[in-house]
Amino acid sequence: MTVQPKLIIHGGASSLEDKGGLQAVRQSLHNTVEEIYQLLLDGASARAAVVRGCELLEDDLRFNAGTGSVVQSDGQVRMSAALMDGAQQKFSGVINVSRVKNPIQLANFLQNEEDCILSDFGSSDLAREMGLPVYDPLTDFRVQEWMEERKNNFQRKMATLYAGEARRGTIGVVALDSGGHIAAGTSTGGKGLERIGRVSDSAMPAGNYANKQAGVSCTGIGEDIINECLAAKIVIRVLDGLPLAAAVHKSMQESQENGRDLAMIALDANGIIAWGKTAEILLAAYHDGDSIGDTLEWHGDNQSLIGYC
Repeated sequence: MTVQPKLIIHGGASSLEDKGGLQAVRQSLHNTVEEIYQLLLDGASARAAVVRGCELLEDDLRFNAGTGSVVQSDGQVRMSAALMDGAQQKFSGVINVSRVKNPIQLANFLQNEEDCILSDFGSSDLAREMGLPVYDPLTDFRVQEWMEERKNNFQRKMATLYAGEARRGTIGVVALDSGGHIAAGTSTGGKGLERIGRVSDSAMPAGNYANKQAGVSCTGIGEDIINECLAAKIVIRVLDGLPLAAAVHKSMQESQENGRDLAMIALDANGIIAWGKTAEILLAAYHDGDSIGDTLEWHGDNQSLIGYC
């Protein structure tokens, strides 16, 4: 039986202003949705669509993943990414990888390997094994950010930027294909100025999870997402029989009560698309089978922690 494909993507939970404003971000997200949804209509698998969607977002300098990623405390870029194929219920990912253009490609390769999660050195070896060209994702803008922070001993306004906006920088894609299969992918450059070796939620089931019933990608403060085990919790609640919207709402309520700063996107096998946040904003866009929509002007409050269609 053929299923109507569905798709939702996100570019993090940071402000619109530092990404060029509402219309610029909307255009970037909508263009990505349009391209990836056409792949799904042409018969691409959910996994292939998610990988391509993550590549496009990793290549978009507006977002903190791939090219344009923020730097860690030593001025180096280290990225993490994860992919989960819900049909196989298999998770794969790379942690703190450098000198590659698209970390999601490594996560995709590991879907077919016995060892499915690699840290920095293993990820670098894998990139060489795959024949990926050496690539520096560090941009002049990120270099200048770090140099300004260094001049001020990491104490002035840029510290506020990193403590706020950059910490919520992530990209993610969740897709339902025409065969009814779900996949989820998430990629990030980290929160900026973190300790060397810090591990993001993006490379954990806490931040990216899918099975045959639902898929979730998270963004926000990584440590908050890990402490809630958010993505896996929502998917398991759906598996246990809770409707997706109810599973998201319950999880967002718990996150709010625990003082977490996070957001997420999701869809289920019935084609329901959902999103939620306790953070101030969620940069997400989706295709519901009829048209493209987004969350850029959605302002949730205590009574409205989620949206769905």
